[in-house]
Amino acid sequence: MDRRDFVRDAVSGALLAIGALGVDSSRLSAMTVAFARGTGARTDKMYPIPAADGVVIDKDESVIIARFDGRVYAFSLACPHQNTALRWDASNGRFQCPKHRSRYKPDGAFIDGRATRGMDRFAVKRDGENLAVNLDALYRQDENSAEWASAIVILSEK
Repeated sequence: MDRRDFVRDAVSGALLAIGALGVDSSRLSAMTVAFARGTGARTDKMYPIPAADGVVIDKDESVIIARFDGRVYAFSLACPHQNTALRWDASNGRFQCPKHRSRYKPDGAFIDGRATRGMDRFAVKRDGENLAVNLDALYRQDENSAEWASAIVILSEK
């Protein structure tokens, strides 16, 4: 896959993830998509927490940082079924795999398709106005359910 295809797929995947929350489409269309590079070591890669709901993609590390409704997540860009770059489906407000059509909510929860679990989440913690992501701690919903469920930073209660 060339760089242009990867970036296109990454942006689409990020937009798809946001839509999966099942929220008002006008709210989802206001969400921003940006690109950034994390700083620091793999076990403490730092990303600024988005100031508003939106997605930040680090294409070099294949990471999606998603902020929605007072929560922040870090996902692998790869679909858990066969590692295809996920896309954002803005019209339906969710992430979708372009290869086999697996669909996910913005929090990474599995909706339907060939995949059998939610999007893989990285371990995260808040460090001031930054999100520290451990790229060596990737949790699968079916194998690490407790860690997967806790791989979230809550900024405010809904």
